[in-house]
Amino acid sequence: MLKDGKVLVTGGFNDDGFLKTAELYDPITETWTSTGSMKFERSRHTASVLTNGKVLVVGGDYPDGFLNNAEFFWKTIFRKHDPKYEIV
Repeated sequence: MLKDGKVLVTGGFNDDGFLKTAELYDPITETWTSTGSMKFERSRHTASVLTNGKVLVVGGDYPDGFLNNAEFFWKTIFRKHDPKYEIV
């Protein structure tokens, strides 16, 4: 859960395969908002909110095996159609 009470949901897996999407859920309005995509599809990864407000998404499964990288999401990703990420 983010500081503003919204929930960032990243990646995952469905019938079509691995996902690289990122969405925000607002429990107050019960609405979902697309926030763009991550650089890589990933499932079974971790996402941690850091003290500086960035969200660190780490590792996970990938169509070709395991991922050994991480991506940062920060405040500007929450503006629709303006995703910002950084591969570390």
